Amino acid sequence: MDGSETSPNIGLHEYLMRSSVSSAGVRCMSLDVIVYLVNDEVIPLTVDGLSVITAHELHKIIRLVLHLPDVAQEVFALWLVSPFLEVQLKPKHQPYKVCRQWHDLLARFTKCSADDIQQDEPALQFRRNIFFPKAREYQISHSGILRLLYEEAKHNVLEGRYPCDVEDCEILGGLSCRLELGPYNQDKHTLSMFKHNLDSFLPPYICKRRSLLTALKNKGSRQSSFEQSLMNTYKEVTESSACAEEEAILNHYKEYLKKCHDLPYYGCAFFHGEIDKPAQGFLNRSGRKCVSVAINMEGVSVIDRKEKHVLISLKYTELSWDNTNPDEDEHTLWLEFDGDNEGTAVNKLLKVYSKQAELMSGLIEYCIELSQTESPVSDSAPGNTQLSEKRAKLRRQESVLCNRMKHLATIDYVDDGQEIKRVKPKRASSFFTRQAPHSYSFVQSSDTPTQS
Repeated sequence: MDGSETSPNIGLHEYLMRSSVSSAGVRCMSLDVIVYLVNDEVIPLTVDGLSVITAHELHKIIRLVLHLPDVAQEVFALWLVSPFLEVQLKPKHQPYKVCRQWHDLLARFTKCSADDIQQDEPALQFRRNIFFPKAREYQISHSGILRLLYEEAKHNVLEGRYPCDVEDCEILGGLSCRLELGPYNQDKHTLSMFKHNLDSFLPPYICKRRSLLTALKNKGSRQSSFEQSLMNTYKEVTESSACAEEEAILNHYKEYLKKCHDLPYYGCAFFHGEIDKPAQGFLNRSGRKCVSVAINMEGVSVIDRKEKHVLISLKYTELSWDNTNPDEDEHTLWLEFDGDNEGTAVNKLLKVYSKQAELMSGLIEYCIELSQTESPVSDSAPGNTQLSEKRAKLRRQESVLCNRMKHLATIDYVDDGQEIKRVKPKRASSFFTRQAPHSYSFVQSSDTPTQS
C-alpha cells in the first residue's frame, strides 16, 4: 500500500511499475477485461492497449459505463484482490503489469504455499477508495454512487468483514428489505419468504450462532425468530407519504451508510495477521489467534476473524506504532497504547505477526499524513449530533465494538525516568514451592514494577 517499501532502495509503487515481461504483443490490441464490483456484479469492457493503460484511464472508462459523475474519481478506486492479498492501485499504476507481478507480491507479502502462489489470480475490482473521507459521503446525492457504496457496505456486513451487533444487523437488514423489496406489503412479505432468503439480509454467521444457542438453552422451544425480527424492522422503516420513491431510496441509502459509519472499520483496507493468545489453563498454554487488521483514515482496528468482534480499536491519537522486518524472526507490526496493569498506568505493546506488517505500517503513516492536509469536515450528519452522543454513552457492554483487553497478550511496561521497566502481575504467592535460583518472584502491592 501507499508509503511502504519493499526493499531499502525501492518503494512498492516503483516495484509494481517494473515489468519483467515483454508486453509489446498486446500493447495495441483490443482485449476484453472484466471488472468486478464488491457484490460480484460484472462490468465487461473492451480495452485498447491493455498493457500500458493506467488505473486512472481505466477508472474513467468504468465511470462512463456506469454513468457516474466526476466526483466518483475520488470516491472509488481500482483494486487487485484475491483471498491472500488486496492492493489498492494508484492512478499511475498499470493494472496489467501489476497482474504479471502478482506471484512475486504473494511471495513477498503472504505465507502462501508455492502451489497457492501459482494458482492464485487476482480480480480487478472497482470499490471504495480508502482515502476518501467518511464525512464527505454525507455530501453525496448521486443515486449511482450511493447505490455502489450501499452495495459494498452491505456485502461487508453480510460477510462479517464489518462485525455488527445483532440489533444493528436487524436494523440494517430491515433497510435492505425496503431498498430491495419496496415498501412493506403484508400479503407479499411473509415469514416464510424471509425464512428462505434470510442470508440475503442478515449475516449467516449470526443466524447460525443464535440457532445453536437457542437449541442449547431452550431445548427446542422457539424464541422470536430472526425472520420475525427482520420483518418487524422492515415494517418500522419510516418515510413521508409525500416522498417520491426515488427520493425515498436515496434517503434509505444514506440511512444505511450512516449506520455503518458508526463502525470504526468502515471503509478500511484489511490485512491478514496473527496475535498471541493470553496464557490459559493449568499449564499456561498459549497459541495464536488469526486476526484482520483494518486500517482507514481514522485509526486501526484488530478484529477476531473467527468470533467476528473487535479485539481493540484505536484512533491515531491513541497509538504509536512501528514495524520490524528481521532476517531471522517474523515480520511484526507493533501497536503501542495506554492501559493499566493491576491498577498501574502502563504502556501496552501488542505484537501483530504478519508478512504484511510493512504494508500496514506504510499505510498508517500515509493516512496520518493525509489527514493532516485534509480540510476538517463535520463527522456527523446534520441533526444527528445528539443521537451520536447518546449512542456513545449507551454502548452495549457486550457490543462487538468494545475493546477486549483480556483477549490480548500484551507487553506492559512503564517509562521510569531513564529506564524502561517491565510490569509483572501481582500475586500473593507462587503456586510452586520449588524454584531455580533467580527465578520469578512475586511482586508485593507496595513494590514498584521490576525491570525485566
